[in-house]
Amino acid sequence: MSERGKFWEPVTGENAAVVLLDHQVALLSGVRDIPLGELKHNVVALARAATVLDIPLVVTTTAADSMWGPTAPELVQALPAGQQIIDRSTVNAWHDDRVREAIEATGRKKLIFAGVSLEVCAALPAIAATAAGYDAYVAVDASGTFSQAKREAGLLRMQQAGVIVSDYATLMVEALADNAAPQAGALYAALDMPFAVLAGQVSAAYRA
Repeated sequence: MSERGKFWEPVTGENAAVVLLDHQVALLSGVRDIPLGELKHNVVALARAATVLDIPLVVTTTAADSMWGPTAPELVQALPAGQQIIDRSTVNAWHDDRVREAIEATGRKKLIFAGVSLEVCAALPAIAATAAGYDAYVAVDASGTFSQAKREAGLLRMQQAGVIVSDYATLMVEALADNAAPQAGALYAALDMPFAVLAGQVSAAYRA
């Protein structure tokens, strides 16, 4: 596929994998560019939606025992049973053989990254994956960082490198593709989008 073509080919349940990087309690405590409750909600929803669509997950921590603590418990609870969390020491997760091999083992070419911090934990492996021939996406609202300046710099760097920037719900709805699909109800429940809940309540009120 041409470099431009990756922007046109849709994300599907068959061509995508989700990579969740370092949503760890100590790192989360420093997030300042997005409300912490919103960030946790979004990454948990992304994990649950991916599971509904049978999209494989790769999940990592970095220096969990010595520096940044364990994965947020809300996210752990949302992961599929038996999901491995790979703890590494490399700054760029792509440079850890186990992480890269786990991604390669999915057989998927469209990789959806989310991480804390955005400009390091999500951006650096997304850029490296792009260089390796993958189509890399970053769900920016399931990622967070420690200042607005770092967020803006990370977004610019990713876009300059050809990473596709999106949000968690759009990527999962794109993968669903058809609202008549049998997974649609479970998917929207997993996404837990507040405006969609309100729209449903309004619709129900009119039907009544």
